[in-house]
Amino acid sequence: MTVADVRLRIAVADAWDTVTLDAAPSQTMAELKQRALAQAMGRTVAPDQYVMKYRGALVLDEHATVAGLALRSGAPLIVLPARRHPVR
Repeated sequence: MTVADVRLRIAVADAWDTVTLDAAPSQTMAELKQRALAQAMGRTVAPDQYVMKYRGALVLDEHATVAGLALRSGAPLIVLPARRHPVR
């Protein structure tokens, strides 16, 4: 982790786990989502099947960077399935 990096908490709902990632200001939300999914799930999953939320709002532009969203260390994000699963 360099001085400019920020430490983010990302909850991955499907894994019921929260991962902590160090992110450079130039890193995109798509890259963060992919890293969080890989770490939490322990396997490769299709990141396009998941969405990311910050402060309760959907991150519509996953090409936005950490600096572009003004994320600070400790900022909570959540990764959720893009489609809801039926409950039986």
